[in-house]
Amino acid sequence: MKPWQQSALRAIPPVNEILETPTGQRLLAERARALVVDAVGEALDALRRKIAAAASEEELAVLDRSPEGLAADAAARLSRRLRPRLRRVINATGVVIHTNMGRAPLAEEAVAAIVDIAGRYNNLELDLSTGERGSRYAHVEALLAELTGAEAAMVVNNNAAAVLLMLSALAAGKEVVVSRGELVEIGGSFRVPDVMKQGGARLVEVGTTNKTHPRDYEEAIGPETCALLKVHRSNFRLEGFTAEVSVAELARIAHRHGLPCLVDWGSGVMLDLSRYGLPHEATMPELIAAGADLVTFSGDKLLGAPQGGFIVGRRDLVERCRRHPLTRAVRVDKLTLAGIEATLKLYLEPERAAERIPAVRMLTASREQIAPRAEALAGKLRAAGIACEVIDGVSRAGGGALPGVDLPTRLVAVAHPAPQEVEARLRAFDPPVMVRIQAGLLLLDPRTLWDDELDVVVSALRSAIV
Repeated sequence: MKPWQQSALRAIPPVNEILETPTGQRLLAERARALVVDAVGEALDALRRKIAAAASEEELAVLDRSPEGLAADAAARLSRRLRPRLRRVINATGVVIHTNMGRAPLAEEAVAAIVDIAGRYNNLELDLSTGERGSRYAHVEALLAELTGAEAAMVVNNNAAAVLLMLSALAAGKEVVVSRGELVEIGGSFRVPDVMKQGGARLVEVGTTNKTHPRDYEEAIGPETCALLKVHRSNFRLEGFTAEVSVAELARIAHRHGLPCLVDWGSGVMLDLSRYGLPHEATMPELIAAGADLVTFSGDKLLGAPQGGFIVGRRDLVERCRRHPLTRAVRVDKLTLAGIEATLKLYLEPERAAERIPAVRMLTASREQIAPRAEALAGKLRAAGIACEVIDGVSRAGGGALPGVDLPTRLVAVAHPAPQEVEARLRAFDPPVMVRIQAGLLLLDPRTLWDDELDVVVSALRSAIV
């Protein structure tokens, strides 16, 4: 180490001198002394490393070695340490149900219900009419039954748990027949065969990858068969030379043999999306009406609710699931139930649900509805000195829902010679802004932006484009 480096190390101010600065005193007034001292220690360690790495006295001269400068560095480090790891993110990608960004954002009604329940006591398992212990499922069971047409219902923590519980309660040690074309793997390496095995069921595959016929199920049924299972393909589509058995036909086959027809429908949907120009996706009421005995589906995808797994259908089968020991391990908490109940109540008025539930509103918005918002964003960017243009494009549903469906939209395109660098700076902004890069352009899709986020996006881009 050079003499000038040794001299610089000896001149580093002590901890107590840094703590006595105005910034140091402010930190001590706001935070625990141990946290502040740790942050100062980190700032000092970082300064020592910079001094040791300095290649010249000129490089050393630009380092802020003052007590106040080190206190400011400590304040920044402490702020970063205490900042939540789970943070709000602005989604300008146009992917509505973005798994990496928390899937479906919640309706204001759901957020308000969660806040109201979170800070005080509540009647989670208290029957207010009797004063005795009640069931947490009672808060949403009647509502789910009314909306789906099912006899009974219950909620667990996600759809994978719902499928696992259903199979554990009804099919442990017995055979379940399912089409080879429905043995899917979705995000996180979640595989239907693995879940069936974990639930204790013995998988009986029928048909081929692209074609499964009614006779395939008929021929597979034997003395050990306890159910027929249909699985939504979730994140892919089969096209071309294909054939599959509908829920209604599968239910007829199952019932002729005295078996239940079980359906794992992944992304549950309550509204007929074809009314909004989207491909028809079987709704939960349609599946129950078609003869399904139990249907499982997700809460935080097309439904637009908090994460949850729903089991709806025949009362005797739901009750068997409810009584299974696994139920306690996969149950939902008070906050989830509050958000789910508030979201489901919106579906009592379908038009209101399409307007108030963000995921549904975003999915059903037309290109013509999005165009004015794209122009508004582009105008704000141009006023900030950022060149851009508004172009046609497509959004995606995401979350394993509506696979392959293009949602026509209007995009704001920003050209930059180093788009990846700009995208990285946008992710480092507070709050982070997520965009798409395509053909060298930064693309912003207003479909997944709130009106009050437009100015934030402009500020983020202005700071990121240098």
